[in-house]
Amino acid sequence: MAMIVDVHAHLDHASFDMDRDEVIKRAVDAGVKAIITNGLNPETNRKTLELSRKYDIVKAAIGIYPPDALRKEVEHSDNPLDAEMFDVSKEIEFIRKNAENIIAIGECGLDFTASNEQEKEEQKDVFRKMIALAEELNKPIVVHSRKAEKDVIDILSESGIKKVLLHCFCGKKGLVKQGADLGYYFSIPCNVVRAQNFQQIVEKVNINQLLTETDSPFLSPFRDKRNEPSFITESIKKIAEIKEMDIDEVEKNIYMNYQKLF
Repeated sequence: MAMIVDVHAHLDHASFDMDRDEVIKRAVDAGVKAIITNGLNPETNRKTLELSRKYDIVKAAIGIYPPDALRKEVEHSDNPLDAEMFDVSKEIEFIRKNAENIIAIGECGLDFTASNEQEKEEQKDVFRKMIALAEELNKPIVVHSRKAEKDVIDILSESGIKKVLLHCFCGKKGLVKQGADLGYYFSIPCNVVRAQNFQQIVEKVNINQLLTETDSPFLSPFRDKRNEPSFITESIKKIAEIKEMDIDEVEKNIYMNYQKLF
C-alpha cells in the first residue's frame, strides 16, 4: 500500500471551498498519509489549525510569510489573502501558544520579488525571528526563498538551525549543494514532471534529503488544472524515473524522510 506525503499545501485556499472533503478523500484513496498545510498570516494560520482539527490526515504548519510579499499580494490579487499589517510579536506569541498543535513553523522566509532594500531588511528580521522560534520550540522550519536563495542559505547557515525544509527551492546548483551539505531537506513540487530546475535537484540531492509537496492549489503537474494532494503520485513517478529507482522504494525513502524531519 502506498505511503506518500504532501509536506507543503495550502488547503485553506478559496479554490478548495466547494470540494475540500472530496479533495481529502482523493488524497486518502491515493495513499497520502499526511498533508502539511501551511499558514502565512493571522487569518490563514487560524484556518490551518481548524483544518488540522477537522481532518486526521492534515497537519498544521503556521508561520509568517515575508511581510511585504503579503502586501504586494493584496495589491495585485482579485481574491487576496487577508494581509493587513499585523503585530509580528503578537503572531509569534500565538504560534508559541499553539506549539502542541503544529508540526512545523512555516511558511516563512524571504521573497525579494520587486522588494526595496528597506523591505528586504524587514523580511530578514522577521525570518530570523521565525528561525529563533523554530529552535525554541524544536520544530522544523518550512522556508520560502523566491529571488532570495543565497540570503536564505546564508541566514539559515549562520543560525545553525538543523531542521530545515527548503520548499520549491530555485537556487543555482552551488546553493543546492550548499543546502544539501548542511543537511537541509528539499521538497519537490508536482510540476517536476516538466520543470527542469526541480528535475536537477532530484538528480543532484540524495534521496535521503528529498520530500514531496504540491503547493496546492499551485504548481500542478497538469496544465490548466488545479493542483491537489492526490497528485503527489505524479511526483513520485518522476523522481523514480530520474533516480532510476522503483516507485515503492522512492515512496518508502521519502516517507522515512518525513518521519525523520517531522
